[in-house]
Amino acid sequence: MVGPGVTQAHADLKLCNTTASRVGVSIGYKDTEGWASEGWWNIASHTCETLLKGVLIGRYYYIHAVDYDRGGEWAGGLFMCTDDKSFTIRDTQDCEKRGHKRTGFFEVDTGEERDWTVRLTDPEGEETKSQ
Repeated sequence: MVGPGVTQAHADLKLCNTTASRVGVSIGYKDTEGWASEGWWNIASHTCETLLKGVLIGRYYYIHAVDYDRGGEWAGGLFMCTDDKSFTIRDTQDCEKRGHKRTGFFEVDTGEERDWTVRLTDPEGEETKSQ
């Protein structure tokens, strides 16, 4: 219960695209029903989007992002399932057998914070500065 004069803190997982490109983002996480992956959020250059609303229930989340304008991706060594179009996929096993793509995600350690922002940045040396 929130008392008078007290504002309830926002608690979300956000992703900010600090690059000069449009990016597509998918997220993987474990909840009370097990592993899931969801996508795609289309995030314009120098904007932020909320990927998960509410208090974060896990410490680790997983992100895969694609640079729509220049090509390339942000990926990692934990594999989950994705599709080309909007998706929510339960479980991380047998992606191809189930008609999905097997895609590498990178880990985000929120340190058990209730609110977290991930920032996608340009590769070293290609950082674009904005005022």
